[in-house]
Amino acid sequence: MPVVWLILIVLMLALLGFIAGRMRVTTAGGARPHSLPNYYGWNVAMKVMVPAFLALVIWLLVQPFVVDSKVTGMIDEAAIPEGSTLGLVMSDVRRVADGLDLAVSRGLMTADSASSIRTESTDVRDLLADAGVALGSNVSPQVLRAAQAYRGMNHTGNLWMTIVVVALALGGLAWAVRETTLEFRARNSVEGGVRILLLAAASIAILTTIGIVLSLIGNTIRFFDLYSAAKFFGSFTWSPSFGGGSELGIWPLLWGTFYISIIALIVAVPIGLFAAVYLSEYAGPKMRAWAKPLLEVLAGIPTIVYGLFALLTVGPLLLTVFGRDGLGWMQAGTAVMTAGVVMGIMLIPFVSSLSDDIINAVPQSLRDGSYGLGATRSETIKQVILPAALPGIVGAILLAASRAIGETMIVVMGAGAAARLSLNPFDAMTTVTAKIVSQLTGDADFASPEALVAFALGMTLFVMTLGLNIFALYIVRKYREQYD
Repeated sequence: MPVVWLILIVLMLALLGFIAGRMRVTTAGGARPHSLPNYYGWNVAMKVMVPAFLALVIWLLVQPFVVDSKVTGMIDEAAIPEGSTLGLVMSDVRRVADGLDLAVSRGLMTADSASSIRTESTDVRDLLADAGVALGSNVSPQVLRAAQAYRGMNHTGNLWMTIVVVALALGGLAWAVRETTLEFRARNSVEGGVRILLLAAASIAILTTIGIVLSLIGNTIRFFDLYSAAKFFGSFTWSPSFGGGSELGIWPLLWGTFYISIIALIVAVPIGLFAAVYLSEYAGPKMRAWAKPLLEVLAGIPTIVYGLFALLTVGPLLLTVFGRDGLGWMQAGTAVMTAGVVMGIMLIPFVSSLSDDIINAVPQSLRDGSYGLGATRSETIKQVILPAALPGIVGAILLAASRAIGETMIVVMGAGAAARLSLNPFDAMTTVTAKIVSQLTGDADFASPEALVAFALGMTLFVMTLGLNIFALYIVRKYREQYD
C-alpha cells in the first residue's frame, strides 16, 4: 500500500476517534465531565495518530538500511566491473528494481514473472526500456537477482509496515475510547502530548545541526587521511587534477569568498540602514505600510534570478563602463564586482528589515528625552537612537554577512570560476561554495581527494558561518536584555 494511502487511513481513524471520544462524554448522563468534550476527542485522536505515525517514520527510516545491507551481501566482488564500485552497482540494482515495478504497473509483465525472469531468456534492458527506464549497459544475472531480491524485500517490508501501522492505530483507538470516562482527565493528557510535540519541534534544529556536522566530519577525516591538512590550510594554490598531483590550498577560495562578501556588505549596509532609518523615523504610516513589504519582496526572489540578473544585466553594464571601451580595468562581465553588487542588492532587505525592527525597539522615552533637551530629529537619530540600537544593528550585519558567505548561484553566474589571489575587484574569482558544487559534479571517483575536498570545504564554511551566527545572536541577545 502506498504511504499516502496509509497516512489517509490513519487520519480517517483519528477523525473517527475524535468523534467517538467527544460523543462518549456528551451522550453520557450523570456527573459533569472533568474536561471539555473536545479534549476527550483530541485525546482519542492523539492516541490513534502518535503511535501509528511514529512507527511509520521509524519503519521508513530503518527499512532502506536493512534491505540495502542484505542485498549488498548478495553481490560478490567478482560482479563489480573494473573501474566501478559497490555503490554504483547498488544504484543499478535499485534502477532495475524500480523498472520492474514500473513494468508490472504498466501491464508489460505480471508480478510473478517479474520475480522469475532471467537474463538468459529475456532481454531485461529492452524490457525496461519499453517501460520507460533507460539503462546504460546490459543487466548482468547477479544484478537482476539482486534487484528481484531488493524488490521482494521492499514489498514484504511495506506489507508488514501497513499491518503494524494500522494495528497500532486501531489499538490506540480502542484503548483511548475505553479510557474515555467522565472522570478521565483528558485535558491533562492532551496538554502533556502537546508539550511533548513542542519539545520535539524545538529539538529539530539541534538534531539537524548535529546531523549536518556528523555528515561532514566522516568524509572530512577521510580527505585529511589522503591529503595533508598542512598543505590544505597552508597552500595558496588551488589546482585540482583528477589525474594526480593536485594542489588543494583553501586560501584562494577563502579570499574570493570574503572579497565578494565585503563588496556585498558595502552595497547592502548603507542602503539597508538608511532605508531602515527612513521607515522607522521619517515615513508615515501609509508610506511604511507599502514601502516595507515592497522592500522585503527582494528577499523572496530566488537566487538563480539574481544570478541571471548579474550575468545578463549588471555584468554587461559594468563591462561597458570599466571594460576595454571604458576605463580598461575589466576583461569580462564575470567579476568580483558583478557578484558583489548583485549580492548586496539581495542582502538589502536582510539589513533593512532587521535594523528597522531593532530601531523601533529603542524605547520612546529616549526619543522624548532628546527632544525635551532641544535636539532635532536628525540629531536624535545620530546621537541617541543609532548608538542605542548599534549592538542590534551589528548583529543584523553579521547575520547578513553569514548569508553572503554561503551564497552560491550568484557567485557561479556572476563571479566566474577562477581561484586566484588578487586585489582587483574586476577580476574573475570564485568562492568556497562554488567549488563545493564543481568538485561534487561529474564522473570523478568519489573516494579521490579531489571529490572529498568538498567536505573539507563545507566543514570550514560551516564553522565560519556558525561562528558568525553565534556571535551575532550573542550581540542581539545582549541588546534585547538591555531594553526589554
